[in-house]
Amino acid sequence: MKYEAKKWGYYLGNYIKEMRELIGTRPLMVAGSTVVVINAMREILLQQRSDNNKWGFPGGAMEYGESLEETSIRELYERTSLVVPNVSSLN
Repeated sequence: MKYEAKKWGYYLGNYIKEMRELIGTRPLMVAGSTVVVINAMREILLQQRSDNNKWGFPGGAMEYGESLEETSIRELYERTSLVVPNVSSLN
């Protein structure tokens, strides 16, 4: 999947920023995804966060117009540079 800078006539990275500008610091519900990557040796991928220096799974906020699967694929790429063709949900 190629990541487009503009999708559905809207720049994806701007949605949450623009919502923040409109509502300030009031609570804002945002959907997101967390990606669990397990390799053939059954090792789990963790990333060290830049905001609090703690370790966790890659993931982030859903952008306007994305599906949850698209969010997972994009966030994994943005955080780790890993490209995956598809993802599956855990129940």
